[in-house]
Amino acid sequence: MTIRTKPHEIVERALELSRADGCVVLAEEQSSANLRWAGNALTTNGVTRGRTLTVIATVDGTEGTASGVVTRSAVTADDLEPLVRAAEAAARDAGPAEDAQPLVSGVPQSASFTEAPAETSSEVFGAFAPALGEAFATARAGGRELYGFAYHAVTSTYLGTSAGLRLRHDQPTGTLELNAKSTDRTRSAWAGASTRDFTDVDPLTMDANLARQLGWAERRVELPAGRYETLLPPTAVADLLIYQMWSAGARDAAEGRTVFSKPGGGTRIGEKLAPLPLNLRSNPAEPGLECAPFVIAHSSGDDSSVFDNGLPVGPVDWVREGTLQQLVTSRYTSGLTGVPVAPAGDNLILDGGGERSLAEMVTDTERGLLLTCLWYIREVDPATLLLTGLTRDGVYLVENGEVTGAVNNFRFNESPVDVLGRAVEAGRTERTLPREWSDWFTRAAAPALRVPDFNMSSVSKGV
Repeated sequence: MTIRTKPHEIVERALELSRADGCVVLAEEQSSANLRWAGNALTTNGVTRGRTLTVIATVDGTEGTASGVVTRSAVTADDLEPLVRAAEAAARDAGPAEDAQPLVSGVPQSASFTEAPAETSSEVFGAFAPALGEAFATARAGGRELYGFAYHAVTSTYLGTSAGLRLRHDQPTGTLELNAKSTDRTRSAWAGASTRDFTDVDPLTMDANLARQLGWAERRVELPAGRYETLLPPTAVADLLIYQMWSAGARDAAEGRTVFSKPGGGTRIGEKLAPLPLNLRSNPAEPGLECAPFVIAHSSGDDSSVFDNGLPVGPVDWVREGTLQQLVTSRYTSGLTGVPVAPAGDNLILDGGGERSLAEMVTDTERGLLLTCLWYIREVDPATLLLTGLTRDGVYLVENGEVTGAVNNFRFNESPVDVLGRAVEAGRTERTLPREWSDWFTRAAAPALRVPDFNMSSVSKGV
């Protein structure tokens, strides 16, 4: 077998080799292209290709069904049978799986299952790269330096099972991060974007916005820690709510371990979390944020299961008009908790706010802080979902509707659930790149939020 072997043929051959009671095979073909730059000049670029094969074997026993998972890259013809056998051995050694369920069946085959994988190449930057060159020239003339990178990947996933599933999904993922610095490196500003194909990102416009932010930072104001009216931009809102979704498992909530646990037992489904009529939702068909319409699981976790591979994923309202509607479940944890089946989505949208832009929200701010982004977010207390983290690349003072300067960075202590509960205004929802989680989660849309008392717990020395 070579890299030219068709992925669906690899899936079929692995299933043929299986001697287990059940088998799931995931073949993933990925291609990627990237550009990197520093000091207003390109530094590196590259294109990669790769293949990963995951075999999940299930073995029935008197005490239940066990599962074994083995994942390897660059699998050759000689490696395929040992890989299948290794998965079977892992299943026999594992003992009964707590989350065991019948393998998913009855899902129609993807029409493109036998077609070649989708690919990207450096051509994806065909229009973007010249515009980036213009941004370099503009920045150089304006006395600032641009740093950053552009990344594009396409992953074609082929899923086959002994229960008859033959599914395929192509996932493009693009990210752009642009950082502008003053030549003395005392001022820094950041902008990011998520994209499917780089036709909808404009580095010249991004540079112009960064230049304005660097201009704001020419005046410096030192402020102490405390609670401030704060405008959180969409990227910061997305970072907080992604962590909230990752912490929204129904099983943990039902067992009393999370912020979504009801005192005395059960979950908080049905409770009002936000006074604003906000909706937090996932939808595989969301325009511009499309993602896999079926479960792709390489391992089992608290609310995910390898037995659910291929299970259809539809739209889910996690919060509707401020009220908690749903928590994350697998088929197994749904049975434990009584919460309907709802696998975690690969996109997240917060909407239901107003139509005003962040700039328009600034004009109505008497005195407060305008953030650029958050980073180094970590959990402090799962019972309240208290998070801590830092501001970065620009915290600005707003006075009488205008940005009047930059202030020092802060460490914050906040729960995203509390932030939703205290927000007094939500702006226009727009696609955004979550800066902290962009290596794992890129498909998000959110509005800016106005929080009257955001907790800046200490001063940070970062730029």
